[in-house]
Amino acid sequence: MKGGLESELPYGCALRMNMKVMRRVENVKMQNILAVGWKTHVLKYVQVPSGKILRAGKVLRNAILSRAPHMIRDRKYHLKTYRQCCVGTEMVDWQMQHSSCVRSRLQAVAMWQVLMEEGVLCHVDREPSFQDKYLFYRFLDDEEEETSLPDEEERRQSQDELQDTLVLLSQMGPDAYMRMILRKRPSERTEDDLEIICEELLHIKALAHLSTTVKRELMGVLIFESHAKAGTVLFSQGEEGTSWYIILKGSVNVVIYGKGVVCTLHEGDDFGKLALVNDAPRAASIVLREDNCHFLRVDKEDFNRILRDVEANTVRLKEHGQDVLVLEKSLSSCRSDNHGVMSGTPEKILEHLLEMMRMDSQFSASDAALDDFVLMHCVFMPNIQLCPVLMASPGSEQEKLDYALNNKRRVIRLVVRWATLHGDQLQEEDTSVVFLEVRCYPIFVGENTVDFPKSTHPFLFKVFCCDHTYITIRALVSASVGEVLHAVADKMGSVEDLLLVRLSSAGGESTPLPEQEGPSAGSLSSFEWMSTKDVAYHLTRYDWELFNCVHELELIYHIFGRQNVKKSTVNLDLFLKRFNEIQFWVITEVCLCPQLSKRVQLLKKFIKIASHCKEHRNLNAFFAIVMGLSNPAVSRLNQTWEKLPSKFKKFYGEFENLMDPSRNHRVYRLMVAKLEPPIIPFMPLLIKDMTFTHEGNKTFIENLVNFEKMVRF
Repeated sequence: MKGGLESELPYGCALRMNMKVMRRVENVKMQNILAVGWKTHVLKYVQVPSGKILRAGKVLRNAILSRAPHMIRDRKYHLKTYRQCCVGTEMVDWQMQHSSCVRSRLQAVAMWQVLMEEGVLCHVDREPSFQDKYLFYRFLDDEEEETSLPDEEERRQSQDELQDTLVLLSQMGPDAYMRMILRKRPSERTEDDLEIICEELLHIKALAHLSTTVKRELMGVLIFESHAKAGTVLFSQGEEGTSWYIILKGSVNVVIYGKGVVCTLHEGDDFGKLALVNDAPRAASIVLREDNCHFLRVDKEDFNRILRDVEANTVRLKEHGQDVLVLEKSLSSCRSDNHGVMSGTPEKILEHLLEMMRMDSQFSASDAALDDFVLMHCVFMPNIQLCPVLMASPGSEQEKLDYALNNKRRVIRLVVRWATLHGDQLQEEDTSVVFLEVRCYPIFVGENTVDFPKSTHPFLFKVFCCDHTYITIRALVSASVGEVLHAVADKMGSVEDLLLVRLSSAGGESTPLPEQEGPSAGSLSSFEWMSTKDVAYHLTRYDWELFNCVHELELIYHIFGRQNVKKSTVNLDLFLKRFNEIQFWVITEVCLCPQLSKRVQLLKKFIKIASHCKEHRNLNAFFAIVMGLSNPAVSRLNQTWEKLPSKFKKFYGEFENLMDPSRNHRVYRLMVAKLEPPIIPFMPLLIKDMTFTHEGNKTFIENLVNFEKMVRF
């Protein structure tokens, strides 16, 4: 067990602490259960703290008594004495001074809230939330009249465990802080609170198909509800529907009379909406499948109000009795013209965005939507459809001159963005080439605009040689054979006898060559003399070159299916392949090393390389190395891991925590949010997020383009 945080407390010590918590529960139970109005279901129980959190509370108390004993003392307020307590603001100050992982007062509040939730720390008047104010808080060990001070051994041990304790609380803090916000009455939530809720719940499956406006409205009315015991019936079949539920933690069984359990719902799933929409009785019973389940609840009154508000703020443009454009006004905006495009036909969406384009230098929401259209139009309006529409946009001879001129300028600005983003890829289609060179060039000259931007976005190519090796070169898609040969010659240092040929295969089985079967021995003899910093630096340089060549359009093609858009994703494929190459390189080197002591040295070296990659913000290589070390072929080498020094075990444990997939990879996302660009991201997770958005939202709704989905990309 590492750093003492995982170790079991002595039985007697744990029992005494648990009895203190149970007495505290008796004192506050009626306050929690009989809370006013909406709070009735919010906090039905106080969980007995785990040994890990009990130990964390003891470590922090001992550290405060060692470094700042004046913080825990008897205090007077309004002629009343509160014994052995701390002040909230001083606790936040102390935590920020003694931990490098605490970067804001808000984060420190969240860490103290972890202890509050489990009863290890409490407010002297039993308030449920920790606040950065002049309020009094008391540790569990100070509840009794006579409290003992830690001896020298306890103080030394607490000092050793302090940083690990603070790291643990920093990882648990965001969840605790969000629950604290959700326990507030909706009317008490601030704009900052709503932003935090929105960010934390953005990737919940049950909310994926909802519009951004509806999500923001829901954030203001969501109520946190928790239940302690498996087998609890949340509601029964035939009852009136009063709430819609989303599972935040745990799972439930759906039970129908006469059929038993028909399915099981897990984290991210929802239930209970049908009874609210149809104003009908519950169609099934919901029974908790496990202990300690957490839910988000939306009550019927709020649910119906949001639906009414959304419909009242929706504008539908019809032609021939059919919807052709659906706009929605932001419920949080007072401007009458602040409508976003929800869906529509491609032509009407483009027409609306051009009309809303600002001709001055100020950036507006409509400009952002226009950029989204330029990026995503290949999904629903390929160039062969887009170019004719753009040519028709400036207007006919009968239109007023000023209207036609303004419209022409808007189209020109759109085309500049379009050509800048898509660049050389436009040259692959005859339609776009004719449009740009024959039809648009005279317009640009007449408007005295700048030259048409041409992209020089390169691609990475592998040119294979006769000995089955290959050379990687950087070239444009439109590069000629001569340019490719020249680039290869620069790499090989020779221009003689170079011939570029095209190979094709008729299929069938093929026997791999000896050099294609992989190594039979590791490269430790040369690898062990390499500096870990140099290896991480060169990994990052090469990975950055690969990543920098990935065009954002390649991600779109990959997610929506390259067979549908008929475009190349060669750079993205190379970058994804690079992740696997690094991962299997780590596995191969470790598994091919026959000596135990050498394998231990290899583990240390790879852990150091991963650490340096993280410092270089190369998260793709960092995760590839860590996942290589966690592969079963490596992780099963028990004797090797036992010989690894505790310092490296601690580093590796921290790296594994960053890979924790719970709560939609929350730990990773929090880490990335603190990094300054440029960053080489963990590409598999980025693709997972985009796939989640794609599969959770239809591209077309009732034959109209779901443009809000495009905006989310």
